[in-house]
Amino acid sequence: MSELPKTLTFRMPAEATMMGFRQRPTKPLLEVDRLRKTFAHAEGAAVERVSLVLGEGELLALLGPSGCGKTTTLRMIGGFEHPDEGRVLFENRDITHLTPEARGIGFVFQDYALFPHLSVLDNVKFGLRKLSRSEAKARAEEMLRLVGLAHLGKRRPHQLSGGQQQRVALARALAVAPKLILLDEPFSNLDAKMRVETRQEVRKLLKATGSAGILVTHDQEEALALADRIAVMDHGRVVQVGTPDEIYSNPVSEFVANFIGRSNILRGTADGMHVQTAFGSLPLSRAANGAVALSVRPEQIMLEPDQNSGATIVGREFRGHDQIYWVQDGDQSMVVISGPGAQHPIGTRVKLRICDCVVPLT
Repeated sequence: MSELPKTLTFRMPAEATMMGFRQRPTKPLLEVDRLRKTFAHAEGAAVERVSLVLGEGELLALLGPSGCGKTTTLRMIGGFEHPDEGRVLFENRDITHLTPEARGIGFVFQDYALFPHLSVLDNVKFGLRKLSRSEAKARAEEMLRLVGLAHLGKRRPHQLSGGQQQRVALARALAVAPKLILLDEPFSNLDAKMRVETRQEVRKLLKATGSAGILVTHDQEEALALADRIAVMDHGRVVQVGTPDEIYSNPVSEFVANFIGRSNILRGTADGMHVQTAFGSLPLSRAANGAVALSVRPEQIMLEPDQNSGATIVGREFRGHDQIYWVQDGDQSMVVISGPGAQHPIGTRVKLRICDCVVPLT
């Protein structure tokens, strides 16, 4: 590992804001080239030809269901697993066969991996062995101030809350001033309220230091809230990469449409920029022809009471800021999300009106 800098340098990219999304990666920091990994006695490859590019200061989420290969991909980037095929390039340097400590990449584990017998300050100092004792102490104290835990340096990990332990683990990773930090399900041990608060703190910290990050998560809300871009994985493959808005608004497949948020899948016959469906002719978000599957988000549908309609509300869930309706129209089941205003009881017959372009799926 190269010698650590004597002072921590903040590398906030000029075009980045503390909470803003950059639309595309800038200068490539990391390139993952056709990684493949199999395990003995496993059926098929755990990771199959995964290629990714990460820009400097960018936050990328690897999102997918359990067993899709996202953690194995992260571990190959970090050097904890070795690929059967493919390369990992970091700052144009091939690091595929380097040990984790030789890569200059920070890692935050799911269980935080804090040393229970060391104080919080000593945990953060642990990776600073190439600095003098006074320099290491100063750097660790600076990191604890950055994560808002300067007053807890003498405590042991068991004396902290889950959110505080997570920030200690992040401070330890940031202490060596890495350009890239890997985070493996870092919020899974926190309750729902703390997850929301902590993930925004983590995003602010990474943006403040200019460190890029790759986050592994199965939580779609977490990925949408935290990442600049999302790579959706399924069965060891990356099936779509894009900004949160792109992934949500223009899923490329039925799997992505159903995994990222709620989606209604319709069938129709497309002719250019329009499609004929059971709900009439609808505009398409992109051109298609022939028989197609279509993604319609629940918030794209309006309900209008209509006693002559064959569609009936069969379920309702009030959530304060909005409400979810389950509507049955013949063989077609639909989920509709509307505001908290007009409320329709179960059994109401309604007309469904789709208010936006629908997305053709592959």
